[in-house]
Amino acid sequence: MTIHIPAWVEETLVPVEKLEVHRLGLRHMAVSVFVLRGEEVLLQRRAMGKYHTPGLWANTCCTHPDWNEAPRDCATRRLREELGVTGLTPNFRKTVEYRAEVGNDMIEHEVVDIFVADATADLEIAPDPSEVMETRWVLRGALEAWIRRAPSDFTPWMRIYLERYTGVIFG
Repeated sequence: MTIHIPAWVEETLVPVEKLEVHRLGLRHMAVSVFVLRGEEVLLQRRAMGKYHTPGLWANTCCTHPDWNEAPRDCATRRLREELGVTGLTPNFRKTVEYRAEVGNDMIEHEVVDIFVADATADLEIAPDPSEVMETRWVLRGALEAWIRRAPSDFTPWMRIYLERYTGVIFG
């Protein structure tokens, strides 16, 4: 399947193949979602078949919007596709930008719309095993301690989010 994502090439937004965007480190659009349950955040451990950062812990879900897809619709879609989560309303928090090497000679240079969704204790999670190998609810303080103690357990973007945008996510 061919997937094009919105990327800026010479300051013009154009569709580009996903792997090409990451190989070239092109600046592109993305969405990140954090599902919260009080002081807990739902994390996912990326499946081993992912083309970069396999087996690392990340935020609830993240992706690239389809061409002309609204960011909130993208966030809702990806919650369903990756985790089988439905019925949540992702709320926009902030647009941020970061650039990070993610392994396999790939670079994420993303302009990310961050969304937060509140969950109840009975939230049903049914991860797609090709995307997610494990999920875990983690208290905010425990997450911050875990990242300090073992940063290599986490994706580069998760480390960036917790270092720079904790107030945006948990605020």
